[in-house]
Amino acid sequence: MSQSLTSLQDEWESVDAEYKQLQERHTMYLHKLEEISKLQNSCSASITSQRRRLKEMHSSLVDKTGTSDREAEALDEIKSKIKVHLNTFSEMEAYLPKKNGLYLSLVLGNVNVTLLNKQSKFAYKDEYEKFKLCTMAVLLLISFICYFFVAYRFLDAILNFLLLWYYCTLTVRESILISNGSRIKGWWVFHHYISAFLSGVILTWPDGDFYKMFRNQFLAYSFYQSFVQCLQCYYQSGCLYRLRALGERHNMDLTVEGFQSWMWKGLTFLLPFLFFGHFWQLYNSLCLFRMAQLPEYKEWQVLMCGLCFFILFLGNFFTTLAVFLRKLVSQKPKSL
Repeated sequence: MSQSLTSLQDEWESVDAEYKQLQERHTMYLHKLEEISKLQNSCSASITSQRRRLKEMHSSLVDKTGTSDREAEALDEIKSKIKVHLNTFSEMEAYLPKKNGLYLSLVLGNVNVTLLNKQSKFAYKDEYEKFKLCTMAVLLLISFICYFFVAYRFLDAILNFLLLWYYCTLTVRESILISNGSRIKGWWVFHHYISAFLSGVILTWPDGDFYKMFRNQFLAYSFYQSFVQCLQCYYQSGCLYRLRALGERHNMDLTVEGFQSWMWKGLTFLLPFLFFGHFWQLYNSLCLFRMAQLPEYKEWQVLMCGLCFFILFLGNFFTTLAVFLRKLVSQKPKSL
């Protein structure tokens, strides 16, 4: 037997041995997957059972009062422990598979989108933030080009199509974040649906006199809004990375609930830009409502866009104001 053939046989035996080890590891992996699946089902069933029992127990304790101070303290302690346990269940469920909500079920079907470890959750959240920032930068550039250099309807259509695609994609990504335990305020989810609808309406707006009257105003608004959202992405990312490094926040959080004093510097810089953008939305809606009162009015997109801008103004302004006031109160020193 030649030396080359002997060397080839030795190499084959080594590869074959590694292949058998791989088969054994893969078999073990499948076995562990089956065990994990059973554990997941068992944990989910236990959480459902525990939650039901604790809620029943809490309901039965609501109207109960102790006959002595000691009994009253014991009842209050049980009630507080029940609340702690109920809050803990949500954190447990963030690492267990669960059914998709209605929107994800319609878009993706019954596909499991739960990320089962912290590294995957962080990677997805980080990619989500980069997606927002990159898309806003592209929209900022296109808005700038359309407003200052080019006045072609097809470029305006590209801008609105990108806005429509962005907000539709954002609704799916944020629904996945919610499925993985992210605490997103309901208004911001609804905001994306309204914004996607608004972009679709403007996309269908005929290139007539009314569109030309509103075009430059809308492009300037889109440019400004993209710029502010870039600032907002930088602010939120910076806060979340710092809080995560300090171990104070959940990996999937989007907005800063546990507000810290060092965040005021960025927030006080950002708030004037946000509120100016909100009032610009109100100005857009008033201009469109005024256009709808003209005798030449016949395009339904005018009134519909005005209504969408007005809804966006109300939701954005009052939600931002409420969040700001709550954080302002949380910063006041508590009386001893």
